[in-house]
Amino acid sequence: MKRALFIFNAYSRQSGPQRFYERMKEELLPYGYLLEAKTNREILNYIDKKGDIAGIDLSPYAFCLYLDKDEYVAAMLEKEGMRLFNRAESIRLCDDKMLTHIALAKENISMPKTINAPLNYSGYESSNSFLSEVEALLPYPMVAKENYGSLGKGVFLLSNHDDLVAFEKSHWNVPHLYQEFIRSSFGFDHRIIVIGGHYVAGMKRVNLHGDFRSNLAQGGQGEKVDIPFSYRALAEKVSTLLKLDYGGVDLLDDANGNPVLCEVNSNAFITGIEETTGINVAARYAAYIDETMRAKE
Repeated sequence: MKRALFIFNAYSRQSGPQRFYERMKEELLPYGYLLEAKTNREILNYIDKKGDIAGIDLSPYAFCLYLDKDEYVAAMLEKEGMRLFNRAESIRLCDDKMLTHIALAKENISMPKTINAPLNYSGYESSNSFLSEVEALLPYPMVAKENYGSLGKGVFLLSNHDDLVAFEKSHWNVPHLYQEFIRSSFGFDHRIIVIGGHYVAGMKRVNLHGDFRSNLAQGGQGEKVDIPFSYRALAEKVSTLLKLDYGGVDLLDDANGNPVLCEVNSNAFITGIEETTGINVAARYAAYIDETMRAKE
Protein backbone atom coordinates (compact mmCIF):
# COMPACT_ATOMS: atom_id res chain seq x y z
CA MET A 1 0.00 0.00 0.00
CA LYS A 2 1.40 3.38 -1.04
CA ARG A 3 1.01 6.42 1.19
CA ALA A 4 -0.25 9.81 0.05
CA LEU A 5 -0.76 13.15 1.77
CA PHE A 6 -3.97 15.11 2.13
CA ILE A 7 -3.41 18.68 3.28
CA PHE A 8 -6.07 21.07 4.55
CA ASN A 9 -6.00 24.34 6.47
CA ALA A 10 -5.28 24.16 10.18
CA TYR A 11 -7.73 26.93 11.00
CA SER A 12 -10.72 25.75 8.98
CA ARG A 13 -13.96 25.26 10.89
CA GLN A 14 -15.84 23.95 7.88
CA SER A 15 -16.92 20.32 7.55
CA GLY A 16 -16.06 20.35 3.83
CA PRO A 17 -12.36 19.43 4.12
CA GLN A 18 -13.04 16.49 6.43
CA ARG A 19 -15.74 15.13 4.15
CA PHE A 20 -13.48 15.60 1.12
CA TYR A 21 -10.74 13.66 2.89
CA GLU A 22 -13.09 10.81 3.84
CA ARG A 23 -14.44 10.47 0.30
CA MET A 24 -11.04 10.60 -1.36
CA LYS A 25 -9.51 8.17 1.14
CA GLU A 26 -12.33 5.76 0.34
CA GLU A 27 -11.98 6.08 -3.44
CA LEU A 28 -8.16 5.96 -3.52
CA LEU A 29 -7.91 2.71 -1.55
CA PRO A 30 -8.79 0.46 -4.53
CA TYR A 31 -5.82 1.98 -6.36
CA GLY A 32 -3.48 1.05 -3.54
CA TYR A 33 -3.13 4.50 -1.94
CA LEU A 34 -3.60 5.18 1.75
CA LEU A 35 -4.44 8.85 2.22
CA GLU A 36 -3.11 10.52 5.41
CA ALA A 37 -4.47 13.90 6.52
CA LYS A 38 -2.26 16.69 7.84
CA THR A 39 -2.74 20.44 8.18
CA ASN A 40 -0.59 23.13 6.60
CA ARG A 41 0.69 23.92 10.11
CA GLU A 42 2.26 20.48 10.47
CA ILE A 43 4.56 20.35 7.46
CA LEU A 44 7.57 22.09 5.92
CA ASN A 45 7.35 25.06 8.22
CA TYR A 46 10.81 26.58 7.92
CA ILE A 47 13.88 27.09 5.77
CA ASP A 48 17.16 26.40 7.59
CA LYS A 49 20.42 28.36 7.57
CA LYS A 50 21.71 26.38 4.60
CA GLY A 51 18.65 27.31 2.60
CA ASP A 52 17.17 23.82 2.79
CA ILE A 53 13.45 23.28 3.41
CA ALA A 54 12.93 21.51 6.72
CA GLY A 55 9.98 19.76 8.29
CA ILE A 56 8.12 16.53 7.66
CA ASP A 57 9.87 13.72 5.77
CA LEU A 58 8.14 13.54 2.39
CA SER A 59 9.88 10.41 1.13
CA PRO A 60 7.10 7.99 2.16
CA TYR A 61 4.44 9.84 0.15
CA ALA A 62 3.68 9.30 -3.51
CA PHE A 63 1.76 12.55 -4.00
CA CYS A 64 -0.17 15.23 -2.17
CA LEU A 65 -3.88 15.96 -2.51
CA TYR A 66 -3.79 19.64 -1.60
CA LEU A 67 -7.12 21.06 -0.40
CA ASP A 68 -5.85 24.38 0.91
CA LYS A 69 -5.03 27.89 -0.31
CA ASP A 70 -1.70 28.20 1.48
CA GLU A 71 0.44 28.88 -1.56
CA TYR A 72 3.65 29.02 0.50
CA VAL A 73 3.39 25.46 1.77
CA ALA A 74 2.34 24.33 -1.69
CA ALA A 75 5.40 25.98 -3.24
CA MET A 76 7.75 24.38 -0.70
CA LEU A 77 6.25 20.95 -1.30
CA GLU A 78 6.81 21.32 -5.01
CA LYS A 79 10.34 22.59 -4.39
CA GLU A 80 10.96 19.25 -2.68
CA GLY A 81 9.68 17.39 -5.75
CA MET A 82 6.21 16.51 -4.50
CA ARG A 83 3.42 16.18 -7.10
CA LEU A 84 0.49 18.26 -5.92
CA PHE A 85 -3.14 17.98 -6.98
CA ASN A 86 -3.62 20.98 -7.59
CA ARG A 87 -0.30 22.60 -8.40
CA ALA A 88 0.95 25.63 -6.48
CA GLU A 89 0.65 28.05 -9.41
CA SER A 90 -2.94 27.01 -10.11
CA ILE A 91 -3.81 27.53 -6.45
CA ARG A 92 -2.20 30.99 -6.50
CA LEU A 93 -4.11 32.09 -9.59
CA CYS A 94 -7.45 30.86 -8.27
CA ASP A 95 -7.04 32.17 -4.74
CA ASP A 96 -6.62 35.77 -5.90
CA LYS A 97 -9.78 36.74 -7.80
CA MET A 98 -8.04 39.54 -9.67
CA LEU A 99 -5.22 37.25 -10.76
CA THR A 100 -7.83 34.78 -12.02
CA HIS A 101 -9.35 37.38 -14.34
CA ILE A 102 -5.93 38.62 -15.47
CA ALA A 103 -4.82 35.06 -16.29
CA LEU A 104 -7.97 34.51 -18.36
CA ALA A 105 -7.97 37.90 -20.09
CA LYS A 106 -7.49 37.95 -23.90
CA GLU A 107 -8.65 34.31 -24.07
CA ASN A 108 -12.13 35.00 -25.50
CA ILE A 109 -13.84 34.25 -22.19
CA SER A 110 -16.94 36.18 -21.21
CA MET A 111 -16.41 37.87 -17.82
CA PRO A 112 -18.01 40.78 -15.95
CA LYS A 113 -16.30 44.13 -16.46
CA THR A 114 -13.71 44.12 -13.66
CA ILE A 115 -11.77 47.02 -12.13
CA ASN A 116 -8.71 46.45 -9.99
CA ALA A 117 -8.51 48.76 -6.97
CA PRO A 118 -4.94 50.13 -6.78
CA LEU A 119 -3.04 48.67 -3.84
CA ASN A 120 -2.87 51.17 -0.98
CA TYR A 121 -0.16 50.74 1.65
CA SER A 122 -0.14 54.34 2.90
CA GLY A 123 -3.15 54.57 5.19
CA TYR A 124 -4.47 57.52 3.22
CA GLU A 125 -8.00 57.29 1.88
CA SER A 126 -8.43 56.52 -1.81
CA SER A 127 -8.76 59.48 -4.12
CA ASN A 128 -12.15 60.73 -5.22
CA SER A 129 -10.93 60.59 -8.81
CA PHE A 130 -10.57 56.79 -8.63
CA LEU A 131 -14.08 56.38 -7.26
CA SER A 132 -15.39 58.64 -10.00
CA GLU A 133 -13.69 56.44 -12.58
CA VAL A 134 -15.30 53.36 -11.05
CA GLU A 135 -18.73 55.00 -11.22
CA ALA A 136 -18.12 56.05 -14.82
CA LEU A 137 -17.37 52.46 -15.82
CA LEU A 138 -19.87 50.56 -13.66
CA PRO A 139 -23.54 51.36 -13.06
CA TYR A 140 -25.20 50.74 -9.71
CA PRO A 141 -25.67 48.27 -8.26
CA MET A 142 -22.11 47.04 -8.62
CA VAL A 143 -20.27 44.15 -6.98
CA ALA A 144 -17.31 44.71 -4.65
CA LYS A 145 -15.05 41.78 -3.80
CA GLU A 146 -12.08 41.20 -1.60
CA ASN A 147 -9.48 39.50 -3.77
CA TYR A 148 -9.04 36.70 -1.25
CA GLY A 149 -12.01 34.83 0.13
CA SER A 150 -14.31 31.87 -0.40
CA LEU A 151 -17.78 30.60 0.47
CA GLY A 152 -19.25 33.95 -0.61
CA LYS A 153 -17.47 35.90 2.12
CA GLY A 154 -16.01 39.28 1.25
CA VAL A 155 -18.48 39.82 -1.61
CA PHE A 156 -20.84 42.81 -1.45
CA LEU A 157 -23.49 44.49 -3.57
CA LEU A 158 -23.12 48.29 -3.59
CA SER A 159 -26.29 50.21 -4.35
CA ASN A 160 -25.11 53.83 -4.45
CA HIS A 161 -22.26 56.31 -4.04
CA ASP A 162 -22.38 56.17 -0.25
CA ASP A 163 -21.98 52.38 -0.34
CA LEU A 164 -18.96 52.73 -2.62
CA VAL A 165 -17.28 55.32 -0.42
CA ALA A 166 -17.94 53.26 2.72
CA PHE A 167 -16.58 50.06 1.15
CA GLU A 168 -13.46 51.75 -0.18
CA LYS A 169 -12.83 53.44 3.17
CA SER A 170 -13.13 50.14 5.08
CA HIS A 171 -10.99 48.22 2.59
CA TRP A 172 -8.17 50.66 1.82
CA ASN A 173 -5.54 48.11 2.95
CA VAL A 174 -7.29 45.00 1.61
CA PRO A 175 -6.72 43.93 -2.01
CA HIS A 176 -10.10 44.27 -3.72
CA LEU A 177 -11.88 44.78 -7.01
CA TYR A 178 -15.11 46.14 -8.43
CA GLN A 179 -17.26 44.31 -10.95
CA GLU A 180 -20.24 44.71 -13.19
CA PHE A 181 -23.34 43.19 -11.57
CA ILE A 182 -24.90 40.52 -13.79
CA ARG A 183 -28.49 41.31 -12.85
CA SER A 184 -29.92 38.44 -14.91
CA SER A 185 -28.17 35.99 -12.57
CA PHE A 186 -29.31 37.49 -9.26
CA GLY A 187 -29.27 34.78 -6.60
CA PHE A 188 -28.21 31.87 -8.79
CA ASP A 189 -25.28 30.46 -10.71
CA HIS A 190 -23.92 27.15 -11.96
CA ARG A 191 -21.13 25.25 -10.19
CA ILE A 192 -19.22 23.09 -12.66
CA ILE A 193 -16.68 20.49 -11.53
CA VAL A 194 -13.87 19.85 -14.01
CA ILE A 195 -11.21 17.16 -13.55
CA GLY A 196 -8.19 16.93 -15.83
CA GLY A 197 -9.76 19.43 -18.22
CA HIS A 198 -12.98 17.42 -18.61
CA TYR A 199 -16.47 18.15 -17.34
CA VAL A 200 -17.55 15.78 -14.57
CA ALA A 201 -20.59 17.28 -12.84
CA GLY A 202 -22.61 20.46 -12.55
CA MET A 203 -25.46 21.89 -10.54
CA LYS A 204 -27.46 25.07 -10.31
CA ARG A 205 -27.13 26.93 -7.00
CA VAL A 206 -30.08 29.07 -5.99
CA ASN A 207 -30.34 31.35 -2.97
CA LEU A 208 -33.81 31.07 -1.44
CA HIS A 209 -33.33 33.93 1.03
CA GLY A 210 -33.09 36.93 -1.28
CA ASP A 211 -29.29 37.19 -1.25
CA PHE A 212 -27.59 37.89 -4.59
CA ARG A 213 -24.90 35.33 -3.71
CA SER A 214 -25.66 31.70 -4.52
CA ASN A 215 -22.97 29.99 -2.44
CA LEU A 216 -24.28 27.09 -0.37
CA ALA A 217 -22.57 28.66 2.66
CA GLN A 218 -24.67 31.81 2.14
CA GLY A 219 -28.02 30.04 1.99
CA GLY A 220 -27.83 28.65 -1.52
CA GLN A 221 -29.37 25.33 -2.42
CA GLY A 222 -28.12 22.92 -5.06
CA GLU A 223 -30.49 21.88 -7.85
CA LYS A 224 -29.98 19.04 -10.29
CA VAL A 225 -30.23 20.41 -13.83
CA ASP A 226 -28.95 19.63 -17.30
CA ILE A 227 -25.82 21.68 -17.88
CA PRO A 228 -25.79 23.15 -21.42
CA PHE A 229 -22.86 22.33 -23.67
CA SER A 230 -21.74 25.97 -23.80
CA TYR A 231 -21.40 26.00 -20.00
CA ARG A 232 -19.46 22.75 -19.98
CA ALA A 233 -17.15 23.95 -22.74
CA LEU A 234 -16.41 27.26 -21.01
CA ALA A 235 -15.68 25.55 -17.70
CA GLU A 236 -13.32 23.11 -19.42
CA LYS A 237 -11.51 25.94 -21.21
CA VAL A 238 -11.09 27.94 -18.00
CA SER A 239 -9.84 24.92 -16.05
CA THR A 240 -7.37 24.01 -18.79
CA LEU A 241 -5.97 27.55 -19.01
CA LEU A 242 -5.44 27.61 -15.25
CA LYS A 243 -3.85 24.11 -15.43
CA LEU A 244 -6.17 22.75 -12.76
CA ASP A 245 -6.24 19.05 -11.98
CA TYR A 246 -9.51 19.62 -10.14
CA GLY A 247 -11.61 22.75 -9.93
CA GLY A 248 -15.01 24.26 -9.36
CA VAL A 249 -15.92 26.83 -12.01
CA ASP A 250 -18.78 29.19 -11.16
CA LEU A 251 -20.74 30.55 -14.12
CA LEU A 252 -23.42 33.24 -14.22
CA ASP A 253 -26.18 33.67 -16.82
CA ASP A 254 -26.21 36.78 -18.99
CA ALA A 255 -29.46 38.32 -20.25
CA ASN A 256 -29.43 35.97 -23.26
CA GLY A 257 -28.80 32.81 -21.24
CA ASN A 258 -25.12 32.58 -22.11
CA PRO A 259 -22.44 31.67 -19.53
CA VAL A 260 -20.35 34.39 -17.88
CA LEU A 261 -17.37 33.48 -15.70
CA CYS A 262 -17.79 34.44 -12.05
CA GLU A 263 -14.99 32.71 -10.11
CA VAL A 264 -12.82 29.60 -10.07
CA ASN A 265 -12.20 27.54 -6.94
CA SER A 266 -9.14 25.29 -6.77
CA ASN A 267 -10.43 23.48 -3.68
CA ALA A 268 -14.16 23.22 -4.28
CA PHE A 269 -15.85 21.02 -1.70
CA ILE A 270 -17.33 17.74 -2.83
CA THR A 271 -20.36 17.02 -0.61
CA GLY A 272 -22.86 19.40 -2.20
CA ILE A 273 -22.14 18.45 -5.80
CA GLU A 274 -22.24 14.70 -5.09
CA GLU A 275 -25.46 14.88 -3.09
CA THR A 276 -27.19 17.10 -5.65
CA THR A 277 -26.15 15.31 -8.82
CA GLY A 278 -25.71 11.73 -7.60
CA ILE A 279 -22.38 11.65 -9.47
CA ASN A 280 -19.41 10.04 -7.73
CA VAL A 281 -17.00 12.93 -8.18
CA ALA A 282 -14.48 11.48 -5.74
CA ALA A 283 -14.21 8.29 -7.79
CA ARG A 284 -13.53 10.28 -10.94
CA TYR A 285 -10.87 12.33 -9.17
CA ALA A 286 -9.22 9.21 -7.72
CA ALA A 287 -9.11 7.60 -11.17
CA TYR A 288 -7.53 10.72 -12.65
CA ILE A 289 -4.89 10.87 -9.90
CA ASP A 290 -4.00 7.21 -10.38
CA GLU A 291 -3.77 7.62 -14.15
CA THR A 292 -1.53 10.67 -13.74
CA MET A 293 0.77 8.93 -11.29
CA ARG A 294 1.04 5.83 -13.47
CA ALA A 295 2.07 8.02 -16.40
CA LYS A 296 5.02 9.28 -14.33
CA GLU A 297 6.38 5.77 -13.71
